[in-house]
Amino acid sequence: MVGLTVVSGLVDAFSLLGLGRVFVANMTGNVVFLGFAIAGTGGVSIEGSLLALAGFVLGARVGGRWAADRAPHRGRLLAVATGVQAGLVIVAAIVVSVVGVPDLVTQLALLGLLGLAMGGQNGVVRRLGVPDLPTTVLTRTITGLVVDAGHAPLQSRPLLSVLALLCGAIVGAALLRWLALPAPLWLAALLLVGYAIGAGVAAARPRSDDWR
Repeated sequence: MVGLTVVSGLVDAFSLLGLGRVFVANMTGNVVFLGFAIAGTGGVSIEGSLLALAGFVLGARVGGRWAADRAPHRGRLLAVATGVQAGLVIVAAIVVSVVGVPDLVTQLALLGLLGLAMGGQNGVVRRLGVPDLPTTVLTRTITGLVVDAGHAPLQSRPLLSVLALLCGAIVGAALLRWLALPAPLWLAALLLVGYAIGAGVAAARPRSDDWR
């Protein structure tokens, strides 16, 4: 979950800085930007925000229902989900590497594709139900850390989520600035492939039934 949070930061760094003011992983920010776009201020694209939101909703629906209907082993579920997500991110990375972002049509296609990938991630993460480890929205997590400070032991999981998203955003922005436009996507895809392989290997171990 911490690794997937890093991916969220990387992908949002690409979409926000490379495709205009649109989030594809954090829908809270995207809905706010959509409000700006409807009001006609802030230089935000209504089409981009709507398409990213639509892709996210579709991905969350498909990913969540697929995970719920089949109820597979948690490790295999994570392996398949991250593998599919990696494929979608790789397609986006190839498009950006080959043609760049030459026009609005390409930009919208990328926003929809990445929104689909991140929505699927969130749908499966919800099915996995790991406590205190969201991979996108951290407002509630930060609130919990502050409210519980001094009244309960510091929880490492919520803090790790915050730091993971921050690190993903920093690395993604740095790659955009110093390397190339598709660099955050390629790194995100590489991480997702690693997660898929790691989850698949873990699920194949003799005692993997304990991972439920």
